Amino acid sequence: MQIVETTNEGLKRAYTVTIPATTITERVEGEIKKIAPQVRMPGFRPGKVPANLVRKMHGDSIHQDTLNGVIREAMDKLVTDHALRPAMNPDVSLGEGYEQGKDAELTVALEVLPVIETPSIDGLKLDKLTVPVADEAVDEQLERIASQQQRFETKDGEAADGDQVICDFTGKLDGVEFEGGKAEKQPIVIGAGRLIPGFEEQLVGMKAGDERVITVNFPEDYPAENLAGKEVTFDIAAHEIKAPAEGAIDDDFAKELGLESLEQLKGLLKGQLEQETAGLTRTAMKRQLLDQLAAGHDFDVPPSMVEAEFSQIWQQLVQEASNEEDSEAALKEIEAEKDDYRKIAERRVRLGLLLSEIGQANGVEVSQQEMSMLVSQAAQQYRPEDRQRFMEYVQQDPMMAAQLRAPLYEDKVVDFLIEKSEVSEREVTREELQAAIEADTDGEAEAPKKAPAKKAPAKKAAAKKADEAKADDAEGEEAAKPAARKAPAKKAAAKKDEDGEAKPAAKKAPAKKAPAKKAAAKKTETADAKED
Repeated sequence: MQIVETTNEGLKRAYTVTIPATTITERVEGEIKKIAPQVRMPGFRPGKVPANLVRKMHGDSIHQDTLNGVIREAMDKLVTDHALRPAMNPDVSLGEGYEQGKDAELTVALEVLPVIETPSIDGLKLDKLTVPVADEAVDEQLERIASQQQRFETKDGEAADGDQVICDFTGKLDGVEFEGGKAEKQPIVIGAGRLIPGFEEQLVGMKAGDERVITVNFPEDYPAENLAGKEVTFDIAAHEIKAPAEGAIDDDFAKELGLESLEQLKGLLKGQLEQETAGLTRTAMKRQLLDQLAAGHDFDVPPSMVEAEFSQIWQQLVQEASNEEDSEAALKEIEAEKDDYRKIAERRVRLGLLLSEIGQANGVEVSQQEMSMLVSQAAQQYRPEDRQRFMEYVQQDPMMAAQLRAPLYEDKVVDFLIEKSEVSEREVTREELQAAIEADTDGEAEAPKKAPAKKAPAKKAAAKKADEAKADDAEGEEAAKPAARKAPAKKAAAKKDEDGEAKPAAKKAPAKKAPAKKAAAKKTETADAKED
């Protein structure tokens, strides 16, 4: 095999690789001899099929498989002999006019990783911004959970704002029932704003046993085209009227949530809030760390890596801008800042290479057990019958394995650097901490952080709310799916409830307008460490 370097400019390399025809032919003949004993053909005993017949039957496919294998070996030899560190998979093309019996002429183009002097980790100084969890914050979470656990008690008299009406309803368009517009014994809270405009308000004044016909108009932007903008009627039959019950936040309230006491509930909520703010504190420290690394290092990075990073940033920006209320204006806004986002992509790649170099120089590793867990988690996004195939694919594709490994490797390097830094701790408010995280870097716009293989980034700035742990079986309207309830846009008009009855789908909730740059890109900037 002959290898000739044709380009060596900066990080770009190009080669011509010639694989002799004799090498390919010998490999093909070897494969034919290997499979011949396994070939079955009428008129021949097992294992006695002549090689020339095997070649005639399977020669093309054997040749193609062999050629692919020889090319892979040639690429491995090229990388090894020339001590290359490819930034991305090389671009390999087989010369035109190639046919069996001729030398295989390959053209190989690639970009290599830059040679980076091991960055110094001395002198790093970080502020650890902490937010103490006040009792008021815990009480606020308690109040929020209590409001979402609202209970109702049967009352006499007419339904008023805030009351719950247990009723049957049947929706009709031009006097004909429409699909998804019927329910039985459905709990509806007047004033909750969960139904299409005008529905809840017309239940005011109803008593148990009352029947009423109401008229409402579906919004113009309603997802179901047959109902959008149409006037419809609903036949209502009230079974029961309930009023909000007074609920004390006490030990009994905590026991309803499956806990032993109110003190235990408060402790859990405080722990969740502390965990949330600790995550934000680490994100702010990571931001400072990356800024210091970026300020102290400047070197060329492979354009292919920058382009790949930018493509992922841009794809997410376009998707989020498209969901804005004025999508056209939002898309124009990010288009005007396209160069800024490309600079962010370049910064990310450079920081990723720096972190990788630091990690390797200091023995930071992702263990085989950790890698197995990453692959297993990523495989869960596929159908059960495809998961094993995905795991095998990752084992065979080093680039895919590196992509899965990168976020965890990055976090481990960052943790290592934080431990080595001089850290000064000071208390700040939640707002000050959030501002430190979201601050622009050198005036650059923030870009969304990609999530490799659908893995939730550990460094994501937005933390979960403490009340997400609330019980899901709340009484009243939270325990059921009300008529004409709000639902994501583009859903079908009919949605089935647990009881099998269809419910009219919700009106489309208009998106809140926000500047495209901030709405689409308000994520903490982090680098993706890429191992060689």
